[in-house]
Amino acid sequence: MRILRVVLYCLLGGLSLTTIALGNRGFGWCWLAGIVLSASFVPVALFGPRRALSQFGVIAPVLLIVTVLCLWSEALIFVQAPEIQQHAVRDLVGASVIYLIVASVLAVLAVILKLPRVDGRKVELRSADGVALLVVVCGIAYALYYLVFGAITYRFFTKGYYPDAPQLVARLGLWFWVIQIGRGVLMTLAVLPVIRTLRMTRAQTALAVGLLIWVAGGAAPLLLPNPLMGPTLRSIFIIEILTENVSLGITAVLLLRPKQARLGGDLPVAAPAHG
Repeated sequence: MRILRVVLYCLLGGLSLTTIALGNRGFGWCWLAGIVLSASFVPVALFGPRRALSQFGVIAPVLLIVTVLCLWSEALIFVQAPEIQQHAVRDLVGASVIYLIVASVLAVLAVILKLPRVDGRKVELRSADGVALLVVVCGIAYALYYLVFGAITYRFFTKGYYPDAPQLVARLGLWFWVIQIGRGVLMTLAVLPVIRTLRMTRAQTALAVGLLIWVAGGAAPLLLPNPLMGPTLRSIFIIEILTENVSLGITAVLLLRPKQARLGGDLPVAAPAHG
């Protein structure tokens, strides 16, 4: 029965993203993107907070920052099309409203379908001071992942699509790397509520958060109809974002979640003394 409820969570949650298709074609792609996005939040629905408002508080930052703000800023830097540059604020506000609706639907569905489990591991947390420093470290790590995997992708796959990209980066100078470190910091902060509430093992949480940042930060949005980007280019970016964002998610969890101490039940028991 739980599997059926999870499937319903993904199918019904996916419908919330079909508002993008109103008045346009592409309902099927919008629903598919919504299903994939909903599926990435299944660990949160099962092992995250048990109340709808708390679920919303975990889901909304991911969608507003990773899906909306970071993708919007990336497009603003590299896509010089008038459709992007002239309506930037309108697009940011519109996308924020849509994804807040998605967050609300997913939070309510998790509770209605009784998905949150009562069992799960106790989450161990680092001190606030330690977290603040490590979040910055995660931002720097993301910039390095972006440099390595982005350079490989550009060199072998996307150079023909964006021949002016090096000039755009050169004009920004050091600000480009400040922006990328800032994006890494923001994405880490966005998933911090997930890391702090997900009642799973450290390794499971690392995988779940890595996949979540990948899907929310590229895989699902790139399934949506996009007149500025053909299927081939979208597929390339989905793979590139996989390498960058999954790496960031795993790094963030391994740094921000301390290793769990062994439980007393796991310790060897001394043999009884014989008289």
